[in-house]
Amino acid sequence: MAALSDLLPVAAVRLDVRAADWREAIRTAGGLLAETGATTDAYTAEMIRNVEENGPYIVIAPGFAFAHARPSPAVLRTGLSWVRLERPVEFGHASNDPVHLVVGLAAEDSGAHTAAMAALAKLLADPATARALQEATGPEALHAVLAGAAGERAEHPRGGPAVHKILTVCGNGVGTSLFLKNTLEQVLDRWGWARHVTVEATDTISAKGKASEAVAILTSREIARTLGEVGVPVTVVEDFTSGLEADRALRAIYDV
Repeated sequence: MAALSDLLPVAAVRLDVRAADWREAIRTAGGLLAETGATTDAYTAEMIRNVEENGPYIVIAPGFAFAHARPSPAVLRTGLSWVRLERPVEFGHASNDPVHLVVGLAAEDSGAHTAAMAALAKLLADPATARALQEATGPEALHAVLAGAAGERAEHPRGGPAVHKILTVCGNGVGTSLFLKNTLEQVLDRWGWARHVTVEATDTISAKGKASEAVAILTSREIARTLGEVGVPVTVVEDFTSGLEADRALRAIYDV
């Protein structure tokens, strides 16, 4: 699978960008994806429409929006863009606004970018790395932080039969749900439960069919409303990169 630094070229990074509102912020992220050959211009409109239809669930952590849409003909290859805003803008999220960082994702399919998303989630959850990214003085400096920090965090294989399944759900199954999946897996690793509980990232449509296989679903407030009653507990998570919040959710699920 592609490394994070491969999916995010220096040319796809813009720092201290002025944006009047969330749509302009997403247009900037989408423009960078198009300029670096990951998408056509049509994909930017698809990212904006995703928020209009599903709400601001893409604001997955305080100050951080993960702009994306479903894989489509507008995606030419899997890629990322990075837009740090000069002044934060409101996306309409109840707890994570205002947003100062917009990362754009274009995915050819639901699996090609999984490792890169896991690496990015770990980096943003690390306070020292997050601070270094926020303080980076230029695209090259930021790219160096990403490449260096990601190289220190090799993925370890997860093996053994799982007894339980937890679903993490987003509107498209390719972006925000992967962030939450990675955070849950880090907590399960700390607990020593990684061999007993598997976490699957999926979309709202698939989640309804897979709910009977799971012990619980974790998702955003907006997506929880979309899912409705699915026959298993649905837990709302506000910060998809927070190990503390994931820990609390797992303790509630398993009453520990």
